[in-house]
Amino acid sequence: MGEPAKPTSGTWTFLTNHAHVLVCIAQEPDMRGRDIASRVGITERAAQSIIADLVGAGYVIRTRQGRRNHYALRSDLPLRHVLERDHTIGDLLSALGSELS
Repeated sequence: MGEPAKPTSGTWTFLTNHAHVLVCIAQEPDMRGRDIASRVGITERAAQSIIADLVGAGYVIRTRQGRRNHYALRSDLPLRHVLERDHTIGDLLSALGSELS
């Protein structure tokens, strides 16, 4: 498991929490929501809300495996913003050095 997020100088980052959650899921598809929250530096409730957004939009597929969730990314789907629609989730993760599991 990765280290919890530590504040950097300043109060903003270049990526949204949605992107941070995507990176966590790409790196570890069986990661628990509380562990995602810790790594991103958000509450567990916020992490679950973001996961629900990503599932609802079709970017993440959630399947139950016993008592845990397993997540799969649809890396072929385009990014949502008009400036980025020519790129996919896979492109973003690749640019960030995250391997899809």
